[in-house]
Amino acid sequence: MGDILLQMRGITKRFPGVTALSDVNFSVRRGEIHCLVGENGAGKSTLMKVLSGVHPYGSYEGEILYQGQVARFHNIAQSEAAGIAIIYQELAQFPELTIYENIFMGHELMNGRTIDWNRTIASAKEVLARVRLNENPAAKIKDLGVGKRQLIEIAKALAKNVKLLILDEPTAALNEDDSQNLLSLLRELKEQGVTCIMISHKLKEIVAIADTITVLRDGMTVCSMDARNGQVTEPQIIKYMVGREIEDIYPKRAKQPAGEVCLEIRNWTVVEPSTGREILHDVNLKVRRGEIVGLAGLMGAGRTELALSLFGNTPGYKVVSGELWVKGKRVELKSPRACIDAGLAYVTEDRKRNGLILIQDIRFNTTIAALDKLTRGVVVDGNEEIRVANQYKEAINIKAPSIQQLVSNLSGGNQQKTSLAKWMFADPEILILDEPTRGIDVGAKYEIYTLMNRMVEKGMSIIMISSELLEILGMSDRLYVMSEGSMTGELPASQATEQNVMALATKTREVTA
Repeated sequence: MGDILLQMRGITKRFPGVTALSDVNFSVRRGEIHCLVGENGAGKSTLMKVLSGVHPYGSYEGEILYQGQVARFHNIAQSEAAGIAIIYQELAQFPELTIYENIFMGHELMNGRTIDWNRTIASAKEVLARVRLNENPAAKIKDLGVGKRQLIEIAKALAKNVKLLILDEPTAALNEDDSQNLLSLLRELKEQGVTCIMISHKLKEIVAIADTITVLRDGMTVCSMDARNGQVTEPQIIKYMVGREIEDIYPKRAKQPAGEVCLEIRNWTVVEPSTGREILHDVNLKVRRGEIVGLAGLMGAGRTELALSLFGNTPGYKVVSGELWVKGKRVELKSPRACIDAGLAYVTEDRKRNGLILIQDIRFNTTIAALDKLTRGVVVDGNEEIRVANQYKEAINIKAPSIQQLVSNLSGGNQQKTSLAKWMFADPEILILDEPTRGIDVGAKYEIYTLMNRMVEKGMSIIMISSELLEILGMSDRLYVMSEGSMTGELPASQATEQNVMALATKTREVTA
């Protein structure tokens, strides 16, 4: 594993108004798992886009040496022909097509001028076996879970005889079991001679799997660490990433006695209108003023479905029985607008698809949920809108040149902060956060946790949904656990341990005090 497969020397990449990469040096040994880490906006994805030809030769400064030769990729097709494949966090798949069609899309196996479907299906079975996925190649992508779809993307890369596999946040949307399965697969591919570059914010996984760890900060290389001897620790990585030590990733706050019940659901049962399938069954939950209530459970437990049904998403979820009480009054909230008027807000788990308007700027996204606050007659006060947007940009440290920056051009962490700013301006009394730190770095996580503490100290109540068990244990005053659409238990902070949460999530044994 001593010889160098890839060297990137003095890479500088500029966009209008910003230098994304500045004289970056990056070296990868053949047959290793090399983890690339850094805060959101550090330049990790940009560096990989330079390597793969998304940012073509000529649009950056510096040089790339691949397998000992100067590489000048003008597009993705050229890098793929050289054996480089990149898998993004947002999977590029065709949901209505089959597994085998997706695997060989763009590099079809031909018999003369027609596609050889028999050979395609047989070859798909072979690469599916290599990624340990026992699925019918004729199954449609839309019928598969995220974990299986991730494996199919790797199978697609293997079908192209990949030599260097780049994975951008491969476990961000996976549950614990799927994440461990993916990491195990990467180790097997390493033994088969495939070199991997993995971008990830999950430091526990990085420490467990990396041979080498390179840290970027503010578009520059900070260091590369040999992790094969097992001496690299999470605190070390954090210090290099953020430029300072973060002693406690979950910031403490002064514990105040919880106030009155501000939200309660009783015997909440929800079905899917198109099929009549029961999604939630007889769910009960209470939230008190000034507390963070965690909502834990495995993927598919019904946590997001509960949040959406509370927030008036009636087209996808039909409440067939149960009561919703807000501030001591029974209410029926038929739409998101009615929920906002009642003091509820919901930060979606999918900020790009459902939380933000990506083609608009920070100013627009910050104020859109509460424009009535800025309206003078029938006209929005533009000067006041600018003042408000700048106020929130500074208050929660959205890193961007100005509020005119398009949200699509922000890093994941700054997109998430913009989504939070939108609802902070709406000034809700009850805030539902669905996977609030998914796909963002440890520094941005810490800032969001601090922001949550500040909101709660001012009297807001938060329901926090998270698939990261340590996160939900570290931030919650009290938590509920769901399994298969039902509430299986409530735990005070004193009993909220990993073992007790998993016992309730899997319904395998009794909770221990």
